[in-house]
Amino acid sequence: MERREFLKIAGVAAATTAAAACTKGTRNTATAQKETGPMTCRKGPKGEDVSLLGYGCMRWPTTVDAEGKTVIDQEQVNALVDYAIEHGVTYFDTAPVYGQGESERVTGIALSRHPRSSYTIATKMSNTRDYSFKAAKEMYLNSFKMLQTEYIDYYLMHSVGGGRGELSGMDVLNKRFFENGLLDFMLKEREAGHIRYLGFSFHGDQQVFDYLLSEHDKYHWDFVQIQMNYVDWNHAHTLSARNVNAAYLYGELDKRGIPVVIMEPLLGGRLANLPTHAADQLLARAPGASLASWAFRFCGTKPRVLTALSGMTYKEHLVDNLSTFCPLEPLTESDLALLEKIADDYVKFPLIPCTDCKYCMPCPYGVDIPGVFSHYNKCVNEGIIEDDRLSPEYRKARRAYLVSLERNLDKLRQADHCIGCAQCVDACPQRIGIPGQMRRIEKYTEELKRDTSPL
Repeated sequence: MERREFLKIAGVAAATTAAAACTKGTRNTATAQKETGPMTCRKGPKGEDVSLLGYGCMRWPTTVDAEGKTVIDQEQVNALVDYAIEHGVTYFDTAPVYGQGESERVTGIALSRHPRSSYTIATKMSNTRDYSFKAAKEMYLNSFKMLQTEYIDYYLMHSVGGGRGELSGMDVLNKRFFENGLLDFMLKEREAGHIRYLGFSFHGDQQVFDYLLSEHDKYHWDFVQIQMNYVDWNHAHTLSARNVNAAYLYGELDKRGIPVVIMEPLLGGRLANLPTHAADQLLARAPGASLASWAFRFCGTKPRVLTALSGMTYKEHLVDNLSTFCPLEPLTESDLALLEKIADDYVKFPLIPCTDCKYCMPCPYGVDIPGVFSHYNKCVNEGIIEDDRLSPEYRKARRAYLVSLERNLDKLRQADHCIGCAQCVDACPQRIGIPGQMRRIEKYTEELKRDTSPL
């Protein structure tokens, strides 16, 4: 599909009706009136049941406190956790760096109100800035305190594979976990029972992934977390030359019998908001299903997947996902072929592969990096990116883009305030060339602003 053809037909995905909640046979008439049953579970490393839907705790709902500060809304988090556990969700994934450093504490408060046997906690060693053993141990012990637990079920070496400055992914791996003795410490903690299962989450350099798997007999990885969705299955490397296709990652783990935890099943939410021509194909195949359900079913259809994480900020996200997993209906070969076709078209779109993880934030110069990328991608999906002044759609697209930019991004946080310091680049798990993308967006925006024709 040519770029111009896409821009003519792209649009916001049509609104879909949320499917019913997992309510043990009751009917929710406010949704699609779909009967649901028990949560589909997979067997954990020692044969215990693990919910196939996992709760990603990176993006908890927020509120504004009495001082006007944006904070995580503990009351809403409690309600979401209660509802999730009531309907079969057992796996909760957090990290010391999530939620501006508050996710573990807030998650711990919500979970501690339930019997410890009713949930499993996954958290991470996020020592991406200070590689010292002292700092890492403090982070590790603080996780127990924040999560109000005596043991951590699933503990991960967080985001291995990325380089930093002139250091390669292997260099960083060695400094973070080997040279300082940290991995040896974590292995001993697993032996002592403070960590039940030890694994790693992977982003980036395939050499790191291959090396860690080559040492599986030595370290016995209990599980591994990878980015996987129906676009990244064959096209992660297409979207970013430094990423690895999920088909390869999954295949290598499957060969070794290592359980797989899935992150970014919705590609940062983009697979729940497909362009119209793609959305229409899925809605025609399953009129009562949400676009998100297709992405989750893709992950759940793979038998080695232990759980697929979803950052369910709002209850409607949780309800829809429960309807997908209570129980899961695996995709057919025909369904998989359709998703493969959609993925092949998707990678031709001029989108920026930002997943809104916010690892790049805060920017020292105030740029809202994920906000800039989200706005640009939204405009692409809505068909309001147009650079041909002779096109009859140009004036309409120009006005829509500039009005949307003014409404959605503060002027001091837009792309033109990026100075190209590249501090954000090493932090990005998607390996986006952030300064270059900022310059591209700034140039396009300035060209529209310099046009003197009336809006």
